[in-house]
Amino acid sequence: MKRYAIIALLALAACKQQGGAAEPAKGGPPPLLPYQMRAEVPSGDRLAAGRDGKALFENHCGACHLIGGMGTNLLTKQRVMAGETPDKGLLANRTDLTADYVKQVVRMGKNAMPAQTRVDLTDAELDSVAAYLGKAN
Repeated sequence: MKRYAIIALLALAACKQQGGAAEPAKGGPPPLLPYQMRAEVPSGDRLAAGRDGKALFENHCGACHLIGGMGTNLLTKQRVMAGETPDKGLLANRTDLTADYVKQVVRMGKNAMPAQTRVDLTDAELDSVAAYLGKAN
């Protein structure tokens, strides 16, 4: 604790020697990476069928499964080790997934991915996401 107090005092003294507080960076913070941005959830009844699967996927799953997300990083490593190209780490680029498999993994979880409840993603929303990702049907 004493060390942090000394560091804070030294930083404050350095700011005062420069003529006051440090200026904020010009132009604001850098833009967030895709996996850090949460896509806007489609409006409407969450229990209604036929909603936009891509938008639901990006909103509910994008934190892990868009570029730079932990799920994408892990899946990319798996796919490359299996002899596939790195782009297959993105679930949206996969052609070997079925809708039923997507639903099972979402509800049961797999490895580092926790199970997603019906509160996280309703059955109707999951059907839309599974239809979007399940290209092997």
